[in-house]
Amino acid sequence: MDDVVFAKWLAGIELLNPIQRRRARHALVPSGSDDGSECANRIIDVALPLDVARAAPRAAAETVVSTAEPAPARAGVRDLLAKVGQDRIANFGCPHCGGDRVHRWGNDSGKPRYRCTHCRKTFNPLTGTPLAGLHHPERWNDQAQALISGESLAKAATRCDVHPTTAFRWRHRFLAALNLDKPASLSGLVEADETFILESFKGKRTDLPRKPRKRGGKASKRGLSAEQIPVIVARDRTGATIDAVLPRLDAASMIAALGNIIARPAELCCDGGSAITAFARRARIKFHALPAPGLPKPEAPDIHINNVNAYHGRLKEWMRHFHGVATKNLPSYLSWRRTIEALGAASNPEAWIMGATGMGPYLQASL
Repeated sequence: MDDVVFAKWLAGIELLNPIQRRRARHALVPSGSDDGSECANRIIDVALPLDVARAAPRAAAETVVSTAEPAPARAGVRDLLAKVGQDRIANFGCPHCGGDRVHRWGNDSGKPRYRCTHCRKTFNPLTGTPLAGLHHPERWNDQAQALISGESLAKAATRCDVHPTTAFRWRHRFLAALNLDKPASLSGLVEADETFILESFKGKRTDLPRKPRKRGGKASKRGLSAEQIPVIVARDRTGATIDAVLPRLDAASMIAALGNIIARPAELCCDGGSAITAFARRARIKFHALPAPGLPKPEAPDIHINNVNAYHGRLKEWMRHFHGVATKNLPSYLSWRRTIEALGAASNPEAWIMGATGMGPYLQASL
């Protein structure tokens, strides 16, 4: 038998069923051999070429070792989930009924479980959070680090070793709870000013009201127009920040965004726009209209809106490398930047995972 025919014969062995393999085994065993173990050991040699058969167990063992999660990583995830569970129970109680009589109820898939003695339901630290049901918790530190660094989806997907669509889903699952993490109130001197971000339909494939732009693009008209989405940002002198996407730039939208956040005896510093001043009058808040925000008056050097304008600059510079943000997702990106500013030097993966489970920096500060 020449080499070509032999190679075809070897390739055909893989198609044999178990009965045919046994017949081939007996045919290849030397006649007169009565060693049963020898015959049994020849099965794999018949099914595969000798070098492949010898390499298969070693390759399988290497695969198991390479894909297994390191013990320290598993322990770190368990410890973090246990901390999340304890903090959420202490602050929110049972996620089903709000009861505070909760005790441990074993473990499931590496997560501690708890049982409420009131409603008798069980839950884990992630029940009722945006991270519930999310796979691969051992990679969440990488996702949190991608948020800290402000990475693009492609870089985040590479860092987390997931598909870009999975990276997109993870990003917005992590940001969902942070959308609700805002200061309860702003006090003292409060600076407020609006900024404008270009409307974007990024990610939408059909029914666009205009031709798509490339990599963010530019507005078709100069100055303010319907293409510009108003965003109000307010900050007090402690750095606490509130922001909101406004449906339109008017007093009603301002009241909806700031009405429960800024109240007397706080004083408002603004640029004198009609919407923000109308809000201040209706809320009966003392306000200072600044015709030249960058140049406070010598007799009142603290009355300015330089802090909020600087925040606008950092926000837009940070958003620039995303090459456009879909308007429907704009609140999530505002909360992303707000959390970066709120955490400051304390920004680390654990803090971001805690925030993604509803224990964000503003909630932590209020406890």
